Amino acid sequence: MEQIAKTVADSRAEHCRIILRGDTNGTGRLFGGRLVEWIDMVAGVVARRHSSCNVTTASIDELSFIEAAHADDTVVLIGKIAYVGRTSMEVRVDTFVERLDGEKLQVNRAYLTLVALDWADRPAEVPRLLLSTDEERAEWEAGAERARERKRRRSEAAKKGAPAEG
Repeated sequence: MEQIAKTVADSRAEHCRIILRGDTNGTGRLFGGRLVEWIDMVAGVVARRHSSCNVTTASIDELSFIEAAHADDTVVLIGKIAYVGRTSMEVRVDTFVERLDGEKLQVNRAYLTLVALDWADRPAEVPRLLLSTDEERAEWEAGAERARERKRRRSEAAKKGAPAEG
């Protein structure tokens, strides 16, 4: 079935939270695992909006912590489609701490691959992505390279009979 193409803006998602004490470790810093949970949720919303399907997370390519986030900080997560394949979507999620004066400091950037699922939980085709800006085209090219690298790693792992990451 031919899917209608969508833009990056069509599926963009933003999520804001105030970090509570239960979200932090003994030093008042945000648990990395809690942030991963929030990132995965935002990526899922983006992928569902793009594909109009249920989705499952297939991999997280990169998860870099740039700054710490602490109890009582406001955290803003912004997700957008970076690249699409036939049934998979790469979603970029940027996480920021928003200061009371509105200044945003980047805490994290993550790239996740999600797969669209049909009614029988089988991979489903996703819409093409219409690119509008030079930034979106650059992100697409980088996503295509990451997709080739994931495919190469899976192929090598299959030859060795080991499970592949991503």
